[in-house]
Amino acid sequence: MSKLSHKVAKPTSIGGQALIEGVMMKGPKDVAIAVRTPDNQITVKKEPVTGIVEKYKLNKVPFLRGGIALIDSMILGVRSLNYAADIAMPEEETSEKSSKLEGFLERIFKDKLNDVLIYFSVFVALLISVVTFVLGPTLLTGALKNVITTTLGLNLIEGILRLSLFVGYIAIISKMEDIKRVFQYHGAEHKTIYCYENGEDLTVENVRKYSTLHPRCGTSFLFIVMMVSMIFFSIIGWSDPITRVVSRLILLPVVAGISYEIIRIAGKSQSALMSIVSYPGMMMQKLTTIEPDDGQIEVAIEALKNVLVEDEDAALW
Repeated sequence: MSKLSHKVAKPTSIGGQALIEGVMMKGPKDVAIAVRTPDNQITVKKEPVTGIVEKYKLNKVPFLRGGIALIDSMILGVRSLNYAADIAMPEEETSEKSSKLEGFLERIFKDKLNDVLIYFSVFVALLISVVTFVLGPTLLTGALKNVITTTLGLNLIEGILRLSLFVGYIAIISKMEDIKRVFQYHGAEHKTIYCYENGEDLTVENVRKYSTLHPRCGTSFLFIVMMVSMIFFSIIGWSDPITRVVSRLILLPVVAGISYEIIRIAGKSQSALMSIVSYPGMMMQKLTTIEPDDGQIEVAIEALKNVLVEDEDAALW
């Protein structure tokens, strides 16, 4: 199979995320986290899907579901990462100072402390992302307003800056050894989903022959967000800095919603047009996915098996 091929027999809505020595898979009813333990065993945690999109039946509402699904995914992702880290990495001794802080927070939030920390982590991650990839390029480009006098030129520069920051960030972290392990599990996740979508038995031998590049990947989603934002932000002229910043923040949910719908179509469409749309994001995945070893594929298989349902049509788009 070609490295860029993403033709499948039955495109599925099942998705996942690479973790520290593990893989999370989310199916129509359940979420499963499979992690390789220090003694080389595979442990699996399975729980029902409890996201806002599913709770309020928003998965049938186009455009609105995109932004909410992004928040849901980030919360689930942080929770899964924390669990995987606890399982895969031996617990380290905490300092007396950190123990006192933890005790103080537990007295305040009691049994809700873990949820509070997860939501706080998601908030901080969103804040950093917005400042770095949305507000930063906007303000930097605004400084060139006296040099570049056309709105089209300014929007083009802003988009190039945003995309360059994103690609540069991915390129830098891809060189880190620990991240390389995560990217191998990312490749295992994609290969395993491809194998399932093509109706083959979930074995290491069958999974290994598939591509690590998948059109519904989060990397592709972020790339499409960059492209859609270039189009939508170009609607707003370049007036004062506050107006520019506020307009971009207001349009973010719209950009996320449209990008999500494009990813959904790309995941199930076999058309030449969607192949062209997916191509840049698929190329970006060459930085975020690495060929996994057999042990990593085994972990991904265990995660996927635990979210499959008897009615296979329930997992289709």
